[in-house]
Amino acid sequence: MKTKNKIFTILLTSCVAFSSAQNSKFTLDLDGTPTNIKIQPTMYGIFFEDINFAADGGIYAELIKNRSFEFDEPLTGWKQQNTQTLSHNLDSGFLTIYSDHSKTNKNYARITVHNDKKYILENEGFRGIGLHKDAKYDFSFDLENVSGNISAINVSLVDKNGAVISTVPVIIKGKGWQKYATVFLPTRTVEKAKLQITFTGNGIINMDMISLFPQDTWKGRKGGLRKDLVQKLYDLQPGFLRFPGGCIVEGRTLAERYQWKKTLGNVADREYLINKWSSGFAHRLAPDYYQSFGLGFYEYFQLSEDLGAEPLPILSCGMACQFNTGELVHLEELNPFVQDALDLIEFANGNESTKWGKIRTEMGHPKPFNMKYIGVGNEQWGEDYIERYKIFEKAIHAKYPDIQIISGSGPSPDGEFFDYGWKELKKLNAQIVDEHYYNSPEWFTKNAARYDAYDRSGPKVFAGEYAAQSVGVVKPDNKNNWQTALSEAAFMTGLERNADVVTMTSYAPLFAHADGWQWTPDLIWFNNLQSYATPNYYVQKLFSNNRGTDLLKIYHNKTPVSGQDKLYATAVKDSEKNEVIIKIVNTDSQKKLMEINPKNIKLGQKVTKTVLAADALSAENDFKTENIQPVEDNSVIKKGAFSMGIPAHSLVVLKIK
Repeated sequence: MKTKNKIFTILLTSCVAFSSAQNSKFTLDLDGTPTNIKIQPTMYGIFFEDINFAADGGIYAELIKNRSFEFDEPLTGWKQQNTQTLSHNLDSGFLTIYSDHSKTNKNYARITVHNDKKYILENEGFRGIGLHKDAKYDFSFDLENVSGNISAINVSLVDKNGAVISTVPVIIKGKGWQKYATVFLPTRTVEKAKLQITFTGNGIINMDMISLFPQDTWKGRKGGLRKDLVQKLYDLQPGFLRFPGGCIVEGRTLAERYQWKKTLGNVADREYLINKWSSGFAHRLAPDYYQSFGLGFYEYFQLSEDLGAEPLPILSCGMACQFNTGELVHLEELNPFVQDALDLIEFANGNESTKWGKIRTEMGHPKPFNMKYIGVGNEQWGEDYIERYKIFEKAIHAKYPDIQIISGSGPSPDGEFFDYGWKELKKLNAQIVDEHYYNSPEWFTKNAARYDAYDRSGPKVFAGEYAAQSVGVVKPDNKNNWQTALSEAAFMTGLERNADVVTMTSYAPLFAHADGWQWTPDLIWFNNLQSYATPNYYVQKLFSNNRGTDLLKIYHNKTPVSGQDKLYATAVKDSEKNEVIIKIVNTDSQKKLMEINPKNIKLGQKVTKTVLAADALSAENDFKTENIQPVEDNSVIKKGAFSMGIPAHSLVVLKIK
């Protein structure tokens, strides 16, 4: 009996303690006294890099891989086959690559057809070709009729079993190079179709720029961007768009760096380049990963404009990726790289009378893009970078003193290179320093107060690349689960609370193809037909859509809320909407009862409460369902102090007039 009574007493005591913990209030003091700290319009933005098939095979809506035979292996993505044996048979016909080295787009295919009933040329697309039933697709190609009697090109879209989804004939007329075009209307939805070309007649023809685009692109632009992916970016209401990367800016070697001038002009004339990430990771080699630059610098600026985001281009500083070759341009040979930066500013902002402003105008945008920011290098480190940064900074500000320059602190958020970079950049009065963090969820929650003690008189901070890694950095098993998203939300309260130091932030990487990725985790996942937003995306969206204009103080016992009782909080005022917005993150497994005590501010009685939460920290969204999404509720609160329940493992946004 004594033992039973003792057990009962322990259980009763535990239940009372648990109940008490559940009902105890955590008080936040919301101080409406102006802090005179503005939340910059650029606070929450987008980082874009062509990794994980983000551009070709992703947001750039071209569906034909290696459309002009420019890959190092020119037949990558293409197959020749005999209709009877399904293998290549030279007796039915064959393809040869011809090259004109006076052109940037130098290759074209010479096709010899001996037996038009048997010869097939097939393209596999980017891990297949995605087709939507009853949607229209523009098909085009350049062709020169060399000899023989080939009178038509017969083009079909087929499924993995060879069954025809849609087919169209194109009549061939005349000699010389000509462009031909037609439209497909698929009769069913297929995720992984293929393109097949057959011929009527025998003879020799030349073909180039074989292209297939959906008509329903973003803003209906021909040869444009994939609509569902851009819409997800638009919904973030980003303050800036950083492009084109990332390590892709640097290149594995300097010859393979991103050169913006080569991405302008006629799309068909843009020079292909192997993508840095084709061989970046042994666990996900992608030898068929190239850049066509159909999404080039003009299109990036145009996309920035569409999104209402500041364009933020990053340029090579004459250093190849230090994780690869670390190849350097000698300082006395750096001038062409510096001139690229000056010319880019002219391309973006110059009028029609300037050389590069005229090129922008001729491409269809007479109005300047009004670029305000430029990045020098991606995540270089050490003395070599500082020497080169000095040269860029001097030249840029001598000609364009109002341009804000982004410098870098290396690939890590601490350590010898990080400390050295910051020390030197402070001496140089650098304007904005880019910091990158890929680390565990625990690191993110522990570092929510990272910027509380930063020097307010030093450079501003651009948190340019960050993402919590569920397993470890560069681990292929990383997941976009709720634990990573929740830890990022906790960290972001610290970014916002220190808006006088941190002026720009962006998650990275942005996109990942379900069958073509190299790096995880990523903000948005897609396949050939659809896309889904991760829990991390919805965290970004809630912060960005509720950015506000002015920072407010919100305290617990006169201390910023940065992990006490596993709670994190920040508050802003939106002077344009006349709202107070409070963001609260609860990383505890228990629900919290929050009492909010307004001081020096009058609040209305209507509150919109948006909750982002999941049943388990391991929960994820996927193509079938997005279980983790914000849920909104409206309620009435009393004047003065009011209480609000904060669910376990949740991000809660309160908006009050």
